[in-house]
Formats: sequence, structure tokens, C-alpha cells
Amino acid sequence: MYADSHCHLSFPELHGRLDEVFAAMAAAQVERALVISTTLEEFDTVHAIAQRHPGLWASAGVHPDNEGVREPTLADLLALAARARVVAIGETGLDYYRLGTRSVADMGWQRERFRVHIRAARACGKPLVVHTRAAGADTLAILREEGAAAVSGVFHCFTETAEVARAALDLGFYISFSGIVTFRNADELRAVARLVPDERLLIETDSPYLAPAPHRGKINDPSRVPLVAARLAAERGVAVEHVAALTRANFDRLFDLPGPAGSTA
Repeated sequence: MYADSHCHLSFPELHGRLDEVFAAMAAAQVERALVISTTLEEFDTVHAIAQRHPGLWASAGVHPDNEGVREPTLADLLALAARARVVAIGETGLDYYRLGTRSVADMGWQRERFRVHIRAARACGKPLVVHTRAAGADTLAILREEGAAAVSGVFHCFTETAEVARAALDLGFYISFSGIVTFRNADELRAVARLVPDERLLIETDSPYLAPAPHRGKINDPSRVPLVAARLAAERGVAVEHVAALTRANFDRLFDLPGPAGSTA
């Protein structure tokens, strides 16, 4: 019934209790999830998790915030993308939220990493999982310059403005909302959630982070994605079953996963 488009089951908060996580997902009718890679060093663990469960798939990429890790080359990403059950490139993108003493100009390495991921996505024909925080203009500019509309993808855990959302939609991207949409102070984000068309809407947990209300501050897992769907349904004036069905269909379409949850991608 539900699909979690972004979770981190390899992170220590969840990796040590995967059987419990899988049982909770089944009880909550969460049938599919994308397990996200954030470093090359982490990928083998991510990939192994995706192979353990018929409703899980994996991405291949290096998060823009990660420094002091192996820098991905185009060849690296293409080799990982060719592995079974790998359906996306990322997460990748730009994050200017915690610059510290650095300037935006100092983040050229991050922009170049982003470009490498986009080129890999175009070369293998798989969608991008895009992270952008306080960097909407540069994120969109690089996506346009690198021809990312040819592969599309998803702006995950969306927290940017309505203008950024519209521009992302114009590029053919999907918009995914996390538990943040349930937070008391997220009125502007809920307004953005109301404008995203049905055919471009996704839901996620970004677990183990961002547990939705009433679990805010606790360890999150994919079984809580129905709470995100419920809040979006209330905002959009539809039944939660409608949001569950359309976001599941969008997940399948974006990541090219036709057929039942047990089918092989």
C-alpha cells in the first residue's frame, strides 16, 4: 500500500534491528522502500540490505555533506548503478546550510560532485535523488546545465520554497515530503505540498531522522511513512488511501518498478 521513497536503513540506529524494522513495515502496510547510499564506503551495506527484502531497492551516491570520504568518479557510479536492485543515483545535490566560516564560493567541490552524479544518471538512464538545502538556485542551475531533465528524479525531503518546487516540477522532477510536513511550524511547507500535482508527489521518512508527529524526536523508520501520507491527505482534502495509492504508483513509475512488490527490478 505505501512506499517510502527515502530511508537510511544502513545507519546504526536501524541496521542492528532490521528484522524488527521489516516487521513494523509489514504491520503498517509499507510494501516498498528505497534504501539510500550516502558514501561509496557505505554502499555494500546498503546493497546487501536491499537484497534481503523483496520490497527494497538501493541507490548509489555520495551525500553532498560528506567530506573526508572517497570521492565518486563517473566510472564508480556507473559500476554501482549496474548492480542488481540499484534503481537511482544519489543522494546528491548541494547543501549550503552549514557553511560555517566558508562561503558559497568555497563549495566548488560540492558542485563538481553533483555534476558527476548527474552525468552518471544520464549515462545509465536512472533517476536522481536530489538533496538541496539553502541552495535551491544553484541546485536548479546545475540540473539545467547538465541536462538532468533527460532522466528526472526526486527532490527528497523537500524544504525549499514554492518557487523552487515549481522549477523542479518544470524540469520533470518529483517532490517528496518527509515527517517535517507534520511539524507544527511547517505551514509554508504544507502550502507547497498542496500545490504539487498528484502525479509528481512522493512520501518518505528519511529515517532514522525526522519522525513525524506525534513521534517527533524519536528514532524514525519506514513504518511511520503512513503518518506523512495522512497529513498530506488532510491538506489536500482526500482520503489517505488515495495518497497511498498515488505515491506508490509514482514510486513504481519513477524507479521503473512495474508489477508486485516481490518482482525483481
